[in-house]
Amino acid sequence: MSHGHKKNLPKVAITVGDLNGIGPEIIIKSFKEDRFLNLCTPIIYGSAQTMIYHKKLLQNKYFNFQLIKSPDEARPRKINLINAWDDEVKIQIGESQVNTGKTAYKALQAAVADLKAGEVDVLVTAPIHKKSIQQAGMEFPGHTEFLANAFETDQQLMLLVGERMKIAVATGHIPLEKVAQELTKKKVLKALKALNKSMIEDFGLVRPQIAVLGLNPHAGENGSMGSEEDDVITPAIEEAGRHGITALGPYPADGFFGTRMHTRFDAILAMYHDQGLVPFKLLEFENGVNYTAGLPIVRTSPDHGTAFSIAGKNEANEQSFVEAVYLALKIQANRENYAEMTANPLETRMEKQKERE
Repeated sequence: MSHGHKKNLPKVAITVGDLNGIGPEIIIKSFKEDRFLNLCTPIIYGSAQTMIYHKKLLQNKYFNFQLIKSPDEARPRKINLINAWDDEVKIQIGESQVNTGKTAYKALQAAVADLKAGEVDVLVTAPIHKKSIQQAGMEFPGHTEFLANAFETDQQLMLLVGERMKIAVATGHIPLEKVAQELTKKKVLKALKALNKSMIEDFGLVRPQIAVLGLNPHAGENGSMGSEEDDVITPAIEEAGRHGITALGPYPADGFFGTRMHTRFDAILAMYHDQGLVPFKLLEFENGVNYTAGLPIVRTSPDHGTAFSIAGKNEANEQSFVEAVYLALKIQANRENYAEMTANPLETRMEKQKERE
């Protein structure tokens, strides 16, 4: 028995990523059960030819999709697919090729166009191969930067989300030798603001507690092992406090995880990529999700890459991708709740009044 009008299921745009990697395989495996189809309407941006190719490769009888031209044709309780390119693609499983870089880029561009037009609700991206997608003409180091540019924001933040921890990085995909020079008070403060905002609006926390890691061994040992803590990180933490953000630290990274302090905080800000991703993947690899905070739209992805070495062998674990879909839906719902909660009640009442008239 249905109770009144059921809200339409959110439409999830799914990009196939690099066709020579495990993207198509984890997508196919994620939809082997119907649980998702009760929660959302998936729309895969790829091509029928390549999905059939991967389906045969996996000898998967259950994965069926229906071809649509645009999101408004998407049928609920079905897997929908939009051809993001027309020509046949030669797939060479496990290899880096410019042509699969091109198709990955086309899928991403098509999904983003529909997101901008409000025709789909959230984006879940399968892994791209950075070198081949750049050779194919994408001018950004990765999804995060491409999306920040597409949605005209510089507030983006790479946030890894798992059951045991949420960890963001202040400097993203840059060489280690550039980390110290790129780490400014402004950058750390911006990351703290974005992280705090995300914890409140995307994860429904009221007063998030954020831990900040130091950059140097022993968090600089009072300046004897580096001055970034005193010159950059501590001033950023103090400034964040003046903005009403609860940020503590800087903590020496090794001791922080060694004494399991990560269990006491809602989120952690690491200073560079591996400082944050090594502990995260150690604890969360099977079910971790990479989330791009700070965008006007919700985008998640699994916390692993194209895994060329195991592509086509039916060995890929889809759990991280499954969690990425769940998380995208959860964040979208949290954002809607937050918007309702903070909307001016008077305005909302007047709008409702207008609707009635």
